[in-house]
Amino acid sequence: MEVVAVIDFETTGLSPAQGDRATEIAAVILENGKVVDRYQSLMNAGVRIPSFIESLTGISNEMIHRAPDAAEVMHEVADFVGDLPLVAHNASFDCKFWDAELARIERHRRQDFVCSLLLSRRILPMAPSHRLGALIEYARLPVAGRAHRALADAEMAASLLLRLEDELRQTHRVAEVSIELLRNIQRVPKSQLGRCIERAQQR
Repeated sequence: MEVVAVIDFETTGLSPAQGDRATEIAAVILENGKVVDRYQSLMNAGVRIPSFIESLTGISNEMIHRAPDAAEVMHEVADFVGDLPLVAHNASFDCKFWDAELARIERHRRQDFVCSLLLSRRILPMAPSHRLGALIEYARLPVAGRAHRALADAEMAASLLLRLEDELRQTHRVAEVSIELLRNIQRVPKSQLGRCIERAQQR
């Protein structure tokens, strides 16, 4: 698999369209089956964190008050990942915040996201839940730290991606797992996984 950047946001809510902002971001660079670099930062967007979000993440308004400005962080993390393919668990969520925070600094995403949640539903359909924590437990992968903190979640999503790659190699006999194949897999119903892989191998 190509080198990828696995990212995770913590935020004040579910939707940037409703005024929610990012409070923390992490990105890990995955190369040859290993994390080779990391970026993590809290970020101050000038928006108060609701108490239930503070309880969920452990990120307090005091911590955010001392954090670097969101614009500064987004410039740094965008430079850090460059044009690498982006991966996230439940990528529709992270993609919204990535695009919204980049737009505020007049930058734009140039690559598509791969979603480890969508992939896990197709490649590990027998898992009792496809939440990140449940998949980590199901696949017996290491817990990288507290859930709902960006770096721990990004590290665990990276571990999950490697587990999904192994499953494609071992169970479905895919010799070369590419980002293009993963993007194709996440677009098809799980019942068509075999056909999707077969088409890719015929190319």
